[in-house]
Amino acid sequence: MVCGGYICTKNALCALNILYVLVSLLLIGGAAWGKWFGLVSSIRVVAGVIGVGIFLFLVAFVGLCGALKHHQVLLFFYMMILFLVFVVQFVVSCACLALNKDQQNHLLEIGWNKSEATQLDVEKTLNCCGFSKINYNGTCAAICFKDPSPSCETCSNIIQRYAGEVLRFVGGVGLFFSFTEIFGVWLAHRYRNLKDPRSNPGAFL
Repeated sequence: MVCGGYICTKNALCALNILYVLVSLLLIGGAAWGKWFGLVSSIRVVAGVIGVGIFLFLVAFVGLCGALKHHQVLLFFYMMILFLVFVVQFVVSCACLALNKDQQNHLLEIGWNKSEATQLDVEKTLNCCGFSKINYNGTCAAICFKDPSPSCETCSNIIQRYAGEVLRFVGGVGLFFSFTEIFGVWLAHRYRNLKDPRSNPGAFL
């Protein structure tokens, strides 16, 4: 059977959803591992990553069940959900690639001010204090702050050195996966309109 037929399309759709399942398990496991070993103390960050992983797992599970059973309703909802995910991810990825330094700094400062747990994680990991200024009369989780005469660097300076590269990497990965999602939508649409060669030739699909 030539590739593009019923069996080939079914196998390609199953393989794509197995990939999504593996990525979702990686997200869930990575977030849980980071929380367990104390690498990330912010419960919001962990919950957000785990939530994305669970959502991706459910979408992939629906797509896998629809592909294995050639279930028209499951495939339809899978197409709709995957297309919405594609639109959101494509827009976010393009935004990551288009942000300039001032916009990056503004968004980083907003994120910094929203969570004290995230501040502690960043200060401890990057060995810095404060976002744009250091309050030596306050508290800081960085090792440099515990010296008798502390001379720490602000976290803003350190983060901005890598923010552009990280955003380009995230945007590029997001664009790559967004195109796999639109490919999944195309596969699901094609598969829905193919007749199973093993079924009754007179049956309605």
